[in-house]
Amino acid sequence: MKAIKGLRWWIIALVCLGTIINYISRNSLGVLAPELKTQLHMSTQQYSYVVGAFQIGYTLMQPVCGLIIDLIGLRIGFALFAVLWSVVGCLHGGIGSWFSLAGLRGLMGLTEAAAIPAGMKAVAEWFPDKEKSVAVGYFNAGTSLGALAAPPLVILVSLHYGWRTAFVATSALGFFWAVLWYAFYRSPRKHKNLSSAERKKIVSGQCLSATAARPRRSLRELLGTRTFWAIALPRFFAEPAWQTFSFWIPLYLSTARHMDLKQIAIYAWLPFLAADLGGVLGGYLSPFLTRHFRVPLIWSRVCGVVLGAFMMIAPACIGLVASPYMAIVLFCVGGFAHQMISGLVNTLSADFFDSSDVGTVAGFAGMAAWIGGLGFSLLVGALADIVGYGPLFALLGCFDLVGAALLVLLVRGHLKLAHATLATKLA
Repeated sequence: MKAIKGLRWWIIALVCLGTIINYISRNSLGVLAPELKTQLHMSTQQYSYVVGAFQIGYTLMQPVCGLIIDLIGLRIGFALFAVLWSVVGCLHGGIGSWFSLAGLRGLMGLTEAAAIPAGMKAVAEWFPDKEKSVAVGYFNAGTSLGALAAPPLVILVSLHYGWRTAFVATSALGFFWAVLWYAFYRSPRKHKNLSSAERKKIVSGQCLSATAARPRRSLRELLGTRTFWAIALPRFFAEPAWQTFSFWIPLYLSTARHMDLKQIAIYAWLPFLAADLGGVLGGYLSPFLTRHFRVPLIWSRVCGVVLGAFMMIAPACIGLVASPYMAIVLFCVGGFAHQMISGLVNTLSADFFDSSDVGTVAGFAGMAAWIGGLGFSLLVGALADIVGYGPLFALLGCFDLVGAALLVLLVRGHLKLAHATLATKLA
């Protein structure tokens, strides 16, 4: 069978497409929220329960999705979850109350939680170590691209065919992608369109080769490693920023900056565009530091995370600026910084763990992240009207600095232990 040049980049493009469709489906709720509140006679508090149902389902299921994908394989596992989230999304078209909507959103959280663990496993299997951060940057950009694409697509379908059809149409995209993924995806060991030269480049560039069969480590062993917590703790402290940007920017611009809906529509998407740039450019930062400044690979990831953490001081200062447009600029800096942090920390799971365990590790690290994000969302909801948004946004900068400091300490300790172990074996 004819080899496809640069097949690994086609694989990551397919992962990115799946992530975009995943985020279009999940963001359809936010786009349709004003109409749903009217049609379903839903209060703001009831809407918060609907949002919370998705967050709780997503938080609980990420590690389970990672385990399932590691056990049954990436090809069938990712396709299966795509079919399931598409079925649940299409069922949204038949809801009759906010309670049934909340139930379906909870189910959607359970099924859509597979996206990030699956994407990380694909990166671990298909890319040499020096390219992993770039690959993560591209597939992680799908999260923001989906958030960008949802409003015009959902509104267009809703205006012409109604909100029920909008739910069905955006969710049905997942069926098409699941077929495409199952038909095209194979591991590097089995893909007939992978050239021998590219296969050699992938295998020789991986310290933990994805093509070599290894026994899977126990869950207790994985979660007890210093490297797992080097990934999970920075994600726990970084995720509150992304949850805040996703759920609170429009409300903040309306209540605190007194923007009307037209102004919000014009400006609220800009932080997600900046986030796309941060994810992609952050991915290139690691090989740039390695190539031009001889920074070791792992430390090149850490340097990018530390840089992003200091950039997060910008959104922490939003409460200090008078202009709403300057607030948008600071949100954009925050979006850029967060996705750079997120991409590089996620890449470490493919650096530190064998591909047979990456889905599990990414799932549990994602669970830690969403616990942090959910907790901070509840904090904002409880205190925003009392203390204002400024002090809460200020915490975001502090969180990422703490996460970066923990990453440095844990990685430093891991590398010291690894070097000591190697020296003992050599002796």
